[in-house]
Amino acid sequence: MSTEPPDEAARAAEELAAIVRSGKLLPGSFSYRATRCGRANCACHADPPRRHGPYWQWTRKVAQKTVSRWLSPELASRYEAWADNDHRAHELLVRLEQLGVAALEADLGAARRDGHRGPVDDA
Repeated sequence: MSTEPPDEAARAAEELAAIVRSGKLLPGSFSYRATRCGRANCACHADPPRRHGPYWQWTRKVAQKTVSRWLSPELASRYEAWADNDHRAHELLVRLEQLGVAALEADLGAARRDGHRGPVDDA
């Protein structure tokens, strides 16, 4: 009795499987930083400022705490795609869950319309 749109679910599952098979998943995000130093006469305090950097930072949560690491541009370039994969995998998983909930809700509605009573009926 399922009303799940198989094409969308299959595509999402296929893309998710491809990401997982790659083995390239990294939690967190990457950001580019250009900073100012503490020396008052440095060019980073001029108008317009010429900040120090570029510095790349990887940030993630560990035990509900934000943890950051400074990276070389080479490492940031190599691993940024891994974090993108992780974000996409989470999006796809959420979408598959939404499709599952919609399918179950549709089946529950159909069962009610067919007059089914009991555990399916939440009233």
